Amino acid sequence: MIPTQNKITDTDVTLDTLRAEIGLVGNSPEILQILETVQQVAATDITVLINGESGTGKELIANAVHRLSKRADKPFVVVNAGAIPEGIIESELFGHEKGAFTGAVGSRKGYFESADGGTLFLDEVGEMPLAAQVKFLRILEGKDFIRVGGSSARAVDVRLIAATNRDLRESVEHGNFRQDLFYRLNAIRMRIPPLRERAQDVPMLVKKFVTDFCAQNKIEFEGFSDSALRAMQEYHWPGNVRELKNFVEMLIVIERGRRIDEAALLRHLPRKNDFARPLPVPTNRSSEEVEREFIYRALVDLKNEIAQLRELIVGKYVSPMRRLKPGYDENAFVHEVNSDELNKIENTFESIEGMQKRLIHEALERTRGNRRKAAQMLKISERTLYRKIKEYDLPF
Repeated sequence: MIPTQNKITDTDVTLDTLRAEIGLVGNSPEILQILETVQQVAATDITVLINGESGTGKELIANAVHRLSKRADKPFVVVNAGAIPEGIIESELFGHEKGAFTGAVGSRKGYFESADGGTLFLDEVGEMPLAAQVKFLRILEGKDFIRVGGSSARAVDVRLIAATNRDLRESVEHGNFRQDLFYRLNAIRMRIPPLRERAQDVPMLVKKFVTDFCAQNKIEFEGFSDSALRAMQEYHWPGNVRELKNFVEMLIVIERGRRIDEAALLRHLPRKNDFARPLPVPTNRSSEEVEREFIYRALVDLKNEIAQLRELIVGKYVSPMRRLKPGYDENAFVHEVNSDELNKIENTFESIEGMQKRLIHEALERTRGNRRKAAQMLKISERTLYRKIKEYDLPF
């Protein structure tokens, strides 16, 4: 749940003021259209469906609609439908009564009750199980619901904003999303373009990220060359604005505040094919071959972790300001680190078996026990995942 934001009270607010208030950066036609749509729909209670890739700023837009609405003084509750396991999604959304199931030691409000009077932002609505979609549609139509284990209906006044990175029409055609719910959500549809479709906004975004990061961390930065900015505009940014922000902040730290030219930038910019690896579960491969590929990827990840570990060692002993001073030699400093400290670090490395167990456990935790999504995250088949869960006696 996100605390109530400051209300934007001026109903005649200009686009520039609105852009500054909500933090939506850009002058591209796509962004200007989004700002106009936000102004138009905010004053109503109409349901809004926001479509866009991960990292494009869907929650930012939803928050803006809430802050411009008459509900701005009430809660703005954020729910990621894709992160809630199918077995408990009904309880999470609608709440439950004491004794409704094992472990229900008391009554509990669901997200809808928590958002009463305000706005509920349901992210990744396309991931919602079909069984939950039926009850979800009922509350949208009837404005009331029944807690799990309860017998009486409860009225609720909630404005809904939903978001997804899927094509819901396609999901409807494949039977993965209810047609009636889709029509109910699709009253006003806003598409947030990926960053590659509004490359002209990249310099403005970079400037904002640099300004904010340097101010927060009291770092002096010499800036990017024009060629470096052009290279960032030409990159495809699969992680969109979120990836660009993290990349800019990383560069400032790694390059220790020096001016970044195109050559320095390209040393750190990921290759396009780094994000296009196929799933290693073709039907003509045995489970042993799949497992070997899984281990190989784990080793590659470990190599990356070692590189990051070097940064952590330096960061533990050296302040950011010292690292940004001219003449600082990171390689010389690493050799000065106490050998006992390095021994402790070396002892933390795991066996291959331990690494597999840890990766599987983390994936299951992140997906709240959803084995299908965990298998997709790990890029292994569900059959392999089930076997590994049993082999490692994992509590999922």
